[in-house]
Amino acid sequence: MRKYELMYIVKPDLEETVVKELADSLKQALVSRGANITEEKEMGQREIAYEMNGYKMGYYFLYYVDAEDANAIEEFSRLARINENVLRHLVVRVDN
Repeated sequence: MRKYELMYIVKPDLEETVVKELADSLKQALVSRGANITEEKEMGQREIAYEMNGYKMGYYFLYYVDAEDANAIEEFSRLARINENVLRHLVVRVDN
């Protein structure tokens, strides 16, 4: 089982329901492909280190995930990349 750390930043000007729906859809993409989310943190709205697409703030989300293969992680990355409400995402494989 491989361990991953996933983080993504969502635009700050979205309604709370839209942010929650986006987070739920990204979690569902992981779980439906066999990944196990061991820990999740909604870190709230924070200042971004540098301006991204005109935004200086963003909603931060952090997931720790166990996955047998990379299919779930690749689908998460694909969905985060094409969603216009996600400013940035990062996937890091954690060594045991």
